[in-house]
Amino acid sequence: MAILEQEERNEYLCVHEDTVRKVLKEMPPEEDLYDLAELFKVFGDSTRIKILYALFAAELCVGDIAQLLGMSQTAVSHQLRVLRTNKLVKGRKEGKIVFYSLSDDHVRTIIDQGMEHVDE
Repeated sequence: MAILEQEERNEYLCVHEDTVRKVLKEMPPEEDLYDLAELFKVFGDSTRIKILYALFAAELCVGDIAQLLGMSQTAVSHQLRVLRTNKLVKGRKEGKIVFYSLSDDHVRTIIDQGMEHVDE
């Protein structure tokens, strides 16, 4: 079975079916690509990036982050909820205070590689 119908093939100047077949075989499932795109959207907000950078340095509570960034605790809590939902930060409760940290080293790697790309 041809990957592209004959009519569709005629619309393109050049189609290398073997290459297209190989790429399709290596392409992740559509839902994984969607999830990856959603993850990268989380990094599209500079406030969330600032929070992640702050958490590179230390485990922090909402009040600490709010003071560092000059924001309200409510605004910081909202951003932390987004980061937590996307498994980028985790919380540890100590009494009534929740201390936040990066979920794992992958988060630092993503940010570091992004910054390296920006600095090129």
